[in-house]
Amino acid sequence: MTDPVSPLAPARFPDMPLVGGVRFASCAAGVRYQDREDVMLAVMQPGTAVAGVFTRSATRAAPVLDCQAKLGGETKGQAAILVNAGNANAFTGAHGQASVAAITAAVAQATGVAADRVFTASTGVIGEILPHDRILNHLDQLTTSLDPAAIDGAARAIMTTDTFAKGASAQVKIDGASVTIAGIAKGSGMIAPDMATMLVYIFTDAGHDQTALQGLLGRLTDQTFNCITVDSDTSTSDSLMLCATGAAGVDATGHAEFEAALEQVMLDLAHQVVRDGEGATKFVEIHVSGAASDTDAKTHGLAIANSPLVKTAIAGEDPNWGRIVMAIGKSGAEADRDRLSIRFGDILVAEKGWVSPEYTEADAAAYMKGQDLVISVDLGLSDGSATVWTCDLTHRYIEINADYRS
Repeated sequence: MTDPVSPLAPARFPDMPLVGGVRFASCAAGVRYQDREDVMLAVMQPGTAVAGVFTRSATRAAPVLDCQAKLGGETKGQAAILVNAGNANAFTGAHGQASVAAITAAVAQATGVAADRVFTASTGVIGEILPHDRILNHLDQLTTSLDPAAIDGAARAIMTTDTFAKGASAQVKIDGASVTIAGIAKGSGMIAPDMATMLVYIFTDAGHDQTALQGLLGRLTDQTFNCITVDSDTSTSDSLMLCATGAAGVDATGHAEFEAALEQVMLDLAHQVVRDGEGATKFVEIHVSGAASDTDAKTHGLAIANSPLVKTAIAGEDPNWGRIVMAIGKSGAEADRDRLSIRFGDILVAEKGWVSPEYTEADAAAYMKGQDLVISVDLGLSDGSATVWTCDLTHRYIEINADYRS
């Protein structure tokens, strides 16, 4: 059964600008799914700088290990990325490494890209050998259909339990030249901060020093993808890659305008992943202030965001603020019960360790009926702050994951 599109989804896939120096293709290889595209290929022009951030899972998949080993190398030649959906090629031992080697070699031969500049990713079921021959049988189709305007097909091809394709873009002027950034993502379940916990591919026609690009991507990941959670579970296959082709003829290294635009694209994609959380009906921003440090604030925020009791109360539109108090108390970060205040939107729920005299349950219950909710917590300790994003936990999440391999 096809899951209905999330009620939090955007109206449609956005119009995406062309990014100079990159071409896309997608096809239906039948890796697991039938009658839908499930493999995408992107090929970038010579001189493209490639940066990546990956899951820190101790059981990460063979494609992740291969990508990590290749980063930081020569940037003079072309680069390519191939992604399949339906099979994660994870926990497959030597078979997983063999599949990566076969795909990498075949892509290199078909595209002329050096094998050490071919990056792969797989997403889907863990523990099943990847039938990579199905991918190799479609490489001619992929290479002959490469098109700068085909990013939307690439976004659809990397979906698993996603209910909509995810894309975001931005354009900015640097030294008088127009620079474009465009990205796609997949992610719906098994989403928690430990890198990005999804697959994300971002492309820009700006030039950029590779070492600086790697540092920038890491910093912005901590502010975006590492601030979202759907279910507190971290995948074996998560990969976030950023490719700077240089086709715009301008070097964006160190330009604040470029960094701000890149952060905008990354945050947009991160929010879309939460809005497609498996079974989600509510998008929730949790803002924590007044903490002893920014780190403590994030710890508190994630404790709230990952609490099944908080998430099910949100699903039931129940303003059960006691569960937020509970989550703060268990987080392990510093807190003082008698300095704590909580708000639902603009509604002051509790202050100084006690329910606010102005609070009414009816007002809070009415607020909880909205699709986009904001929960604010002030610890009253110092000036540490953080914002994280999550969704509610519904019975549909159980159905999706109970039937995932059926």
